Amino acid sequence: MEKAILQFDDAESLNERRKSERVNLLVRVTYQSVDELFSEFSRNINEGGLFIETDAPKELGTSLKLQFMLPGGDDVIEVDGIVVRVSNGDEDRGVPGMGIEFGDLNSDARESIDQLIRRLRTNA
Repeated sequence: MEKAILQFDDAESLNERRKSERVNLLVRVTYQSVDELFSEFSRNINEGGLFIETDAPKELGTSLKLQFMLPGGDDVIEVDGIVVRVSNGDEDRGVPGMGIEFGDLNSDARESIDQLIRRLRTNA
């Protein structure tokens, strides 16, 4: 199954196309492409993906394997993702990086992410 890869011209049109609003979340994310391993920080997250802050984002359509831990959690979340958005820092509040869409999350990981997002939205 092929995923649609989109690049948006401005943050407003991007927000209109997101399925759910992102919440700020700063966690270390380790990600791996075919032959490279990186460790950066996330900027925000929602139920469908996250934004990784990096000065060297991967190209649109790049498949990645992600690993990260949620605050207060004990388990490492491992999920495949695909780069669906690249920011050079001119948009998205001046932050360079890449938007990653999660592939299939296992039910425990999805529930952990959903609970964290609900908690962060309530406290915002």
